[in-house]
Amino acid sequence: MIDIELIRTNKDLVKENIKKKFQDEKLPLVDEVYDLDIKRRKAKLDGDNLRKEKNDLSKQIGILMRDGKKDEAEKIKEKVKDANDKIESLEKEEEKHLERINEIMMVIPQIVDASVPVGKDDSENVEIEKFGDPKVPDYEIPYHADIIEKLNGLDKISSGRVSGNGFYYLMGDIARLSSAMLAYARDYMIEKGFIYCIPPFMIRSDVVKGVMSFKEMEAMMYKIEGEDLYLIGTSEHSMIGKFKDQIIKKESLPITMTSYSPCFRKEVGAHGIEERGIYRVHQFEKQEMIVICNPEESMDWYNKMWQYTVEIFRNLDIPVRTLECCTGDLADLKVKSCDVEAWSPRQKTYFEVGSCSTLGDAQSRRLGIRIKGEEGNYYPHTLNNTVLASTRALIALIENNYNEDGSINVPKVLWPYMGGKKVIK
Repeated sequence: MIDIELIRTNKDLVKENIKKKFQDEKLPLVDEVYDLDIKRRKAKLDGDNLRKEKNDLSKQIGILMRDGKKDEAEKIKEKVKDANDKIESLEKEEEKHLERINEIMMVIPQIVDASVPVGKDDSENVEIEKFGDPKVPDYEIPYHADIIEKLNGLDKISSGRVSGNGFYYLMGDIARLSSAMLAYARDYMIEKGFIYCIPPFMIRSDVVKGVMSFKEMEAMMYKIEGEDLYLIGTSEHSMIGKFKDQIIKKESLPITMTSYSPCFRKEVGAHGIEERGIYRVHQFEKQEMIVICNPEESMDWYNKMWQYTVEIFRNLDIPVRTLECCTGDLADLKVKSCDVEAWSPRQKTYFEVGSCSTLGDAQSRRLGIRIKGEEGNYYPHTLNNTVLASTRALIALIENNYNEDGSINVPKVLWPYMGGKKVIK
């Protein structure tokens, strides 16, 4: 959510930003907000003037009654009643305009950073940098589900009976390997000074609306029937929601937290749910990181955060690259975002394993998170980044550490979490 002052003072900038995101259907909304804001402020001003006039008249009534001028006092009372009726009408008008303004402001996209490349969709994202040497062995690497099944580590037939498509059972050493990656990612972030947290796995609708756009919400969130609760699609939402309606002391910044949670996603869209494997599923586990900071520090934190993810994957012997998300691929609340993609020696290409974003003050405005500064309160910036998502990281690890005999090498950093086991056979 942008500051309405920006529409009052620079409509063209807001419209140009909408065009960059290829959302031209939203252009008329800017003018609508501009006009409604003028009407709302006029209704408020007229109401304030009438209240002052009413107060002055009310004082006269007391004086007239004291002086025995009852008839004149009654005439003034009529004027006061008339003023009250007009004030009530103006308040309703102001409320109606404000409701529509807030409705529109929730769908006008955040102003993207000047460095973000212009593009229509993810096909126009721009590669930034590669880390590690992507290799293709001289032997065939099977599909990840086949590898795991041969190691007695995956059962999708049973999960289909129990839960339906999009779910899975991980078993034995493969399940342990998945947990080992998450534990390592957790400890890595703690060593970086982040506070570890296990958050609520369900959040209320006012938090959902505060942290994401309606379009994302509809495509991702599972709602609990009969209750004002949603299963989280990522713990970032629950973590940022922790500070809803709070005033934070400036000296408490930056707030840096890392969280573990299961994640639940409908995965609505053309891509669908993967029937055989675990690349796109309804449920997975994730280690996440969030930062709440002063506006001038947000880009520095943004660059630190995606680099943490890169380092974790390189420590797992997985080559990765970073992609700058173009304007058309940015969710409406995001100012700047990049994807971290892992190398797939089987497909001979990269695939997404995480995403890092700065959202400016969009979430803090929606949720009422403010910082108490020396010169008054202001909105902080919020950032989030995937440390490690279990299923996709597991695929990347298995493919990049797969041996010709069907075994999987366990990266050295995970040995302590695997009871010293170095190879899964």
